[in-house]
Amino acid sequence: MSEYIHSKRLDLIPMTPGFLRASLGQDVRVAEERLRISLPAGWPGEEAGLLSMRLKQLEDDPTLQPWLVRAMVVRETGIMVGHIGFHTAPCPDYLRPFCPEGVEFGFTVWPAFRRQGYARESAIALMTWARLAHDVRKFVMTIRPDNIPSQRLAAQLGFVRIGSHIDEVDGLEDILECDFAGGDAEPDPAERQPCNVS
Repeated sequence: MSEYIHSKRLDLIPMTPGFLRASLGQDVRVAEERLRISLPAGWPGEEAGLLSMRLKQLEDDPTLQPWLVRAMVVRETGIMVGHIGFHTAPCPDYLRPFCPEGVEFGFTVWPAFRRQGYARESAIALMTWARLAHDVRKFVMTIRPDNIPSQRLAAQLGFVRIGSHIDEVDGLEDILECDFAGGDAEPDPAERQPCNVS
């Protein structure tokens, strides 16, 4: 199975440790070569904190690579328009109280590329990959109540509010859950890796 996730217009490319280190070291040329993509001006900018956190996760557990942050790249141009990814592998302890079999993800599309359907297309591709390759069907997103575009997209994708919490950075966030049934085919049993919740 390819390490890339493909949708109609996009490739979701895993941000490898080499890419993350080059990005954090502000060596944009090397970072671009690592993934063969074109990065935005000012990279990594405000994304440095996220990249540092994901690099630490990968250094602690390299098997997380398929689950963590991916560059959202327009296939035709090679331009990175944002990023998307899961926060962990499925079934993390922190989701046990409200979605024990789930996995949380988030995304960012940069302002110049918004209102083109990239977030929706990426989210569907990411959830479809998790369902078909790993039999994961429960997904979680946390979104500020005043982030109307993301709230609207979540609703269109079938997410419903199941609670709220206070995020250390973003403040009050709604906790949204989706029981996703998308995708075109059943998973290959040899590739299926269901959650084991005890």
